[in-house]
Amino acid sequence: MPLVKGGEIVQDPWTSVPDDVETIPEGDHLLLGLDLWTRHKVELCKRGGPFAVRLAPHQGPELIASDLPHFDMIALEFPAFTDGRAYSHARLLRERLGFEGEIRAVGDVLLEQLFFMHRAGFDAFEIDSADPIQDWKTAFADIDVLYQPAADGQPTATQLRWKR
Repeated sequence: MPLVKGGEIVQDPWTSVPDDVETIPEGDHLLLGLDLWTRHKVELCKRGGPFAVRLAPHQGPELIASDLPHFDMIALEFPAFTDGRAYSHARLLRERLGFEGEIRAVGDVLLEQLFFMHRAGFDAFEIDSADPIQDWKTAFADIDVLYQPAADGQPTATQLRWKR
């Protein structure tokens, strides 16, 4: 599935490791599920990274708060477009926990939600589309006035009015 960052398709350096493996493969840039990370954390920290973790919607970022320095990327799952818990998780990671690495949207990532995912703190998107770059451009061209503050730090309409 194409990975879009900054409006461009990029090569994905991460290798997803299935949760049911007994032995973690050698190498770096491993994307692990939370359960796999938890079971092998000590061994992996000794070995060195970089590492990434994948969180399901029911696995909040508070579960990895103390481990954030070990992660270069966190993938947040959208099992269905109607499940928005990952939006909250992305904002918590950015605003309260200060995570500065990549936050990736995976799963049911839709054109109509790209802009709002970005505002919540996502900066990479696995987009299942015939033309993911056009989807990106369309999503970011639709809205030019923002009313609520968000993790992206863009000024709101009120803030812009006060500056005048």
